[in-house]
Amino acid sequence: MILTLEQQMQHLQHVSRSFALTIPLLPPLLADWVGHAYLLCRIVDTLEDDPALNPNHKCLLIHQFLQFLASDNDDASLWAHGLTSQLHPATRPAELSLLADIPAVLARYRTYPDNVRNILLRGVRIMGAGMVAQQHQQTNPDQLALDRYCYAVAGVVGELLTDLFCVYVPTLLPLRDRLLELSVSFGEGLQLTNILKDLHEDASRGVCWLPLSCLTQQGLTVENLSSAALERQSAVLCQQLALAHGHLQDALQFCLLLPRREQGMRQFCLIAIAMAFATLQRIHAQPDFRAASEVKITRRQVRRIVLACRLLGYSNTLLRRYFSRWQMKLPLQQRDPATLWHEVSHWQNEETDPCR
Repeated sequence: MILTLEQQMQHLQHVSRSFALTIPLLPPLLADWVGHAYLLCRIVDTLEDDPALNPNHKCLLIHQFLQFLASDNDDASLWAHGLTSQLHPATRPAELSLLADIPAVLARYRTYPDNVRNILLRGVRIMGAGMVAQQHQQTNPDQLALDRYCYAVAGVVGELLTDLFCVYVPTLLPLRDRLLELSVSFGEGLQLTNILKDLHEDASRGVCWLPLSCLTQQGLTVENLSSAALERQSAVLCQQLALAHGHLQDALQFCLLLPRREQGMRQFCLIAIAMAFATLQRIHAQPDFRAASEVKITRRQVRRIVLACRLLGYSNTLLRRYFSRWQMKLPLQQRDPATLWHEVSHWQNEETDPCR
């Protein structure tokens, strides 16, 4: 049984509200590929996140899923059916439903052209390898470790999207290398924004994705981060917020390189960038926040962002002016996206086995 496009969208709506909002803006064929890519990544993410599985078991399950993905005809029905009993009882119903549909997801994946399948497989393999590696390293000791973490969970998605865009619009191929460089920075900007937003919830369970060296400079630890003096917390936030701002500037450059006639691709990217900028502004304005809900953008803001991006999407000049509003008062630290790409990317030299 093959997953239908309607079923694919239903899964997206249940497991990711934001992607369910933006993926339908893409041209139908590209929306199918991108939506499917997200579901494949979400399957790996669900396995990696499950608290009932030890790191070695997670590694095994991710490896087995990738074997099914790389195969032309292996039936994953029995394997998928057995997953439910291995996962934590509190696993969300939406995620259990997606895992139960793995055979149908794989059947749809096998209908895609070879070049599209290869792009999706490469992205999921790299993500799986990065997630497995992170299981054995629960913290990021320095900035490079954080860069590598952000690459594994977000930057590689930017590369995957870039190559899908190039398949759909072959005239983008001369820009491919530049887009790949910017896409990794794009992904890190979005991921770092989420890390900052969720900082205190993560710290409350003993997790902190920010570089430990950054905390140490302010005399902080993961354990005392949320109870420390505001000025110390603000210093940590300001440093990483400035980096996130720099990455989002690269994200905007990525978007402005896309053809103006391809408004679906542009809107898909622009809305994500604008929502990240809006979140950074709220964090910067309220450095003493203690919960993500305090800095989460409102539905009204989302509607305004969507409207503005759709109205201004054809004009690079107007888009730059619009985004300059979001950048006002935010600290900024820019990095060379090409250097970052060469430091962290595995896209051109894929590591195929996440258990190595």
